[in-house]
This record gives sequence, C-alpha cells and structure tokens, in this order.
Amino acid sequence: MNREDTKNAKKERKKETNPKSEVQNPQLDDWLDIGKIVAAQGLSGELRVYPNTDFPERFEVAGTRWLLRPGETEPQPIELLEGRYLENKNLYIIKLAGVENRNQAEELRDSKLMVPLSDRPQLAEDEFYVPDLIGLEVFLQASGELVGTVVDIIPAGNDLLEVELHPEFAPNKKQKKVLIPFVEAIAPVVDIQAGRIEVTPPPGLLEIND
Repeated sequence: MNREDTKNAKKERKKETNPKSEVQNPQLDDWLDIGKIVAAQGLSGELRVYPNTDFPERFEVAGTRWLLRPGETEPQPIELLEGRYLENKNLYIIKLAGVENRNQAEELRDSKLMVPLSDRPQLAEDEFYVPDLIGLEVFLQASGELVGTVVDIIPAGNDLLEVELHPEFAPNKKQKKVLIPFVEAIAPVVDIQAGRIEVTPPPGLLEIND
C-alpha cells in the first residue's frame, strides 16, 4: 500500500515499560530493547538475533550497542562489527567484538541488545512507535463515543489496532476486543499528546460475533 494510504507503526519497544509487562524496572526506562539473542550461529562466534525493531540499521551498521545479560539490570556497551538479515527466518546474524567462538556465543543466549531511548530515529509524519500507540483511547470521529483502548499492535499486511472495548460501547457482547486496521481511511486522527485515536469504521467493522 502506498505511504499516503497508511499510518505505519514502527516497532521498537521500550524495555520493561510495555503496559502488558508484569515487571517494571525503572533503571531501564531510558533504554530500547531492539532484539534478543536466541542462539549461536556456526563456530566462529556469530549470533542469531530475533529483532524487536523495524530499523535494520540496528543490526547491519557497525557501532556501539548495549548488551543486557539475563538477570542483570544495567546494559553494558559492546561493539557490533557486522550483521546480515535472514529473510526466510526473520532473524539477523551478527558479529560482536570479543565473541570469537561458539562457546562464548552460547553464553550470550537470551541476552538483550539495547540502545538508548535518545537514539530513537526520527519518524515520518505518518509513522508511529508501537509503545506510543498502546494505551491510547479510540473514539468514533462522528459521534465522539469512546470505543475502547489500544492494548496491542498486530503486524499484518496493514497493522491492526487491537482494541479492548469500553463496557458501555458493547455492554451485551461476550467478546471484549476488536481489531481495527491502522490505515488513514479508518484511523484519520492519531493524537499522541492527547492520548486519542479517532476512527471512521465502515459499517460492520466493529460488529463482533458472540
């Protein structure tokens, strides 16, 4: 879909501050979780990383990143030497300075790669960070009626807003959530500062089968 037709949600989650997380760690409020090391790759110290960001330069451009080992509360700087994307697996293969063999790589399994919150790239006007959308209230633009609250963003051909319905909006429904396509025709107003999204859903979109 053309850029003019959609509002893109960029994934780059703030570590331990997602409203759905059970653990709050104030020491990490100023850090972004960009990926998780899931396995060693080969014998020369390369690592497989599952990305938590939509910015490939996080893994493909050499430079300083920060490593948060399991159980630790403060990331430590480490140099990214190189990286490449495995498209069919949605994984990056990276090389970190000082990680020279498979044993050293295995020791980093389940570690997180981080960057400072201040390092968040500037977005275009029609793009938004996922954490900034979660928690926004959704209103019908025509009537001002409160539909519910965004609880997650589901990636698809177009991103979908997962909205937990306000009790007064659907008092007789058994299901409590609805998916709303995050496209400009349906969500023309996104006001992060005001904490609201205004939607103009086509007939039937908000109807839920009991």
